[in-house]
Amino acid sequence: MAWNWGLAGWPNFELNPELLRVREQAFMENAAIAVGTMRHLGKDDREEVVIELLSSDALSTSAIEGEVLDRDSVQSSLRRQLGMSAAAFRSRPAEAGIAEMMADLYRHPLDPITEERLFEWHRMVMNGRRDIADIGSYRSHDEPMQIVSGAFGRQRVHFEAPPSDRLAVEMGRLLEWLERTSPEGPEQLAALTRAGIAHLWFESIHPFEDGNGRIGRAIAESALARAISTPTFSALSKSLLKHRKDYYAMLEAASTTLAIDDWLSWFADRALEAQKSADELVSFLIEKTRFMDRLRGALNERQEKVLLRMLVEGPEGFTGGLSAGNYATITGAPPSTITRDLSDLVDKGALLRTGERKATRYRLNIASGG
Repeated sequence: MAWNWGLAGWPNFELNPELLRVREQAFMENAAIAVGTMRHLGKDDREEVVIELLSSDALSTSAIEGEVLDRDSVQSSLRRQLGMSAAAFRSRPAEAGIAEMMADLYRHPLDPITEERLFEWHRMVMNGRRDIADIGSYRSHDEPMQIVSGAFGRQRVHFEAPPSDRLAVEMGRLLEWLERTSPEGPEQLAALTRAGIAHLWFESIHPFEDGNGRIGRAIAESALARAISTPTFSALSKSLLKHRKDYYAMLEAASTTLAIDDWLSWFADRALEAQKSADELVSFLIEKTRFMDRLRGALNERQEKVLLRMLVEGPEGFTGGLSAGNYATITGAPPSTITRDLSDLVDKGALLRTGERKATRYRLNIASGG
């Protein structure tokens, strides 16, 4: 099979410049609103938003690769990286490493993507790994870099990257293009178009022995941030994780052609979806503070513990809603106490009740905090 990097014309991708015009405008308008909202938050609320969004991205970009990280550990590492906490907290290498890369993206939204920065990111995401030969440098092995699936003997090759001896040239062209098409460059490209091309191009080269997906998504986030001169607060990886199967399918389809309108259209929709999700999270965090302020002094210890646990789940809340069984697990309270506590929370406007008997479920009445 002929991969995109082996086609005549590579790496000159073919696209319709007008395809994303409406979506590009929507992205920039939404970004301006998000930046304005952040400026109106107090310091503590703003820090909480930053930690929630960065940790969501860190957890999601790792989950796309099948790696499940501990949220508390990631958030603790982020707080230390961003100078929000000096408390000692032992994090596993994987959590500390991905948090360090996310913190770098947040602290330096306008910094260009250079070879040195990519090598630093690779050292971060490979933190603690002992099975990788080339860490902080491009892969150097002679055997083909392939993405495969299936049992041994019946494997399917989804993609094969350029050989190692081409990486310096291939990456040099990509990095030069990133600067040429940046907001300060002579051939400026719109945010979604540039980020979508950059991500696909990097994944097509697949320059590292491992970690290409996480670094490729960081490149896309960097491109979006640089377009609006501030961290994007978009949690792009959360949207890509939600559509993980389609994400891989779209990348695979785009790896055999230079015509990338389908990929760019799909990627732009995911970026806008991520933006909307981030906006909802920011609104939720603002309402969460008001919600707990309104109920301060009106809750017993059990009720407060349950509400705080529900709030940790974010805007989506518990899958299917809170049940009496969930309440018992969290508090250890007997059934009669649980019934009284839940009825009281409904009466106070903290929870909304749906269903009857065993199907009864409770959801946060978060809008009542407004």
